[in-house]
Amino acid sequence: MGFARTCSVALVGVEGVVVEVQADLEPGVAAFTLVGLPDKSLTESRDRVRAAVVNSGGEWPQKKLTVGLSPASVPKGGSGFDLAVACAVLGAAERIDPRVLADIVMIGELGLDGRVRPVRGVLPAVLAAADAGYEQVVVPECTAAEASLVPGVSVLGVRSLRQLIAVLTDEPVPEEEPVEPGRPDPMLAGLCVPGTGLGTGLSGASDDAHALDLAEVVGQVAARTALEVAAAGAHHLFLQGPPGAGKTMLAERLPAILPRLSREESLEVTAVHSVAGMLPPGRPLVDVAPYCAPHHSATMQSLVGGGKGIARPGAVSLAHRGVLFLDEAPEFNSQSLDSLRQPLESGYVVIARSAGVVRLPARFLMVLAANPCPCGRHTLLGEGCECSASVVRRYQGRLSGPLLDRVDLKVVVEPVTRSELVGHGGAGDSTRTVADRVRAARERAAARLAGTGWRTNSEVPGHALRTRWPAEPGALDAAELDLERGFLTARGLDRVLRVAWTVADLAGRDRPGVQDVALALQLRTGISRGVPMAIGAGA
Repeated sequence: MGFARTCSVALVGVEGVVVEVQADLEPGVAAFTLVGLPDKSLTESRDRVRAAVVNSGGEWPQKKLTVGLSPASVPKGGSGFDLAVACAVLGAAERIDPRVLADIVMIGELGLDGRVRPVRGVLPAVLAAADAGYEQVVVPECTAAEASLVPGVSVLGVRSLRQLIAVLTDEPVPEEEPVEPGRPDPMLAGLCVPGTGLGTGLSGASDDAHALDLAEVVGQVAARTALEVAAAGAHHLFLQGPPGAGKTMLAERLPAILPRLSREESLEVTAVHSVAGMLPPGRPLVDVAPYCAPHHSATMQSLVGGGKGIARPGAVSLAHRGVLFLDEAPEFNSQSLDSLRQPLESGYVVIARSAGVVRLPARFLMVLAANPCPCGRHTLLGEGCECSASVVRRYQGRLSGPLLDRVDLKVVVEPVTRSELVGHGGAGDSTRTVADRVRAARERAAARLAGTGWRTNSEVPGHALRTRWPAEPGALDAAELDLERGFLTARGLDRVLRVAWTVADLAGRDRPGVQDVALALQLRTGISRGVPMAIGAGA
């Protein structure tokens, strides 16, 4: 009788659970039994592992073989257990010393020829191994850079099972034939899965030569100011205006003015993109704000996450620490839009399925864009709107009150005038200039919030703002009057105060004054308060 064990990791959402892979050999009719709640793809590993061992020059044991995955109560899926299963079997057959395998975590899929293929979710899997106290991890060679992002873990990248056996038995490591230059590498096929994108991508901040410049947007002083405030304080934004006014242009340029992600934020975003199979080739670490723009036909599951079995990340998680842009927002399903209310408040989404409950990160900056009516000409002077009043009300009512109450900034994007379009209106600030102001404002907020666990003004509860960081005396008089008149809810008043703090940070003031609160009210309600839209005017 032979016994050996090693470890691998099962992913539940974007969190990992270390799984002990045990192999037991007993005399009897040759058979291979896999237990421990495996799914279909994991059950098929029996055939992949057997072929990989034989084609790697090993001898498959002709005995009764039982492979157990513990804890047995955790559902396990995917092909990432292949490498651990193969080494556990070889350890039980005494081809590898079982003592060498006990404290190693192995992640990787095996091809029938013994090559080690990459799998999704390597980063969260290695993070889970490190949290559990493991210091040695074996991964496919092409994902070694991603696994090396975790500090305190020794990472071994291998191209084949033969190489791993040689390393574990202190034998000469065989060389694997490299891919010829100019030919595609089939080993990279597992890193990026088509059909999971949901209109996602990374902002152009990483490539200044091809970044979308905010100076290209003509006019739109109010919308540009709102965009800058949204970036500085991570406030949600609603842009309403006729077609062609520049709503999409503004939203597409928002990620580039956001600050680069911190190390902790980069690991969070990279983990989500790794699980979704969306890490860019050659870029194991995502350090710029992601941008996600799903089509208005997207289902609730594609927005918040879901699917069969263990829920997978949706658009809100793919936009974590970045921008979620919902163009033509009234065309989205109303239930799908209302499902965003929880992550807008909490910064995460909890999805319950029969296979388990998953908590996915979803701290994103939402931008809604909408036309004023189905034909888009409801507010245009000199243009005849073909929509009746009831149609306009019904169209605008598709965005529910509770959802809009969670949006801090609501701006009407007016049509561009002829003088602005031909260049007489003056060019606005570039992306680089605005990004510098946003970064300075974020630094002021971070210094103020140091030690609290909050990072941006939008995360600070209203009670803390009113007690720990009060505004100037009398600054909130106008906002409190709007609360009494019913123009603001209690949540709305708190959000006005958060925006006022962001305006003050952009202007370099120690705390919000009357002008800062007035501008915050103007940006939220759309009602003119007699203050200029330019940040810092009169400062």
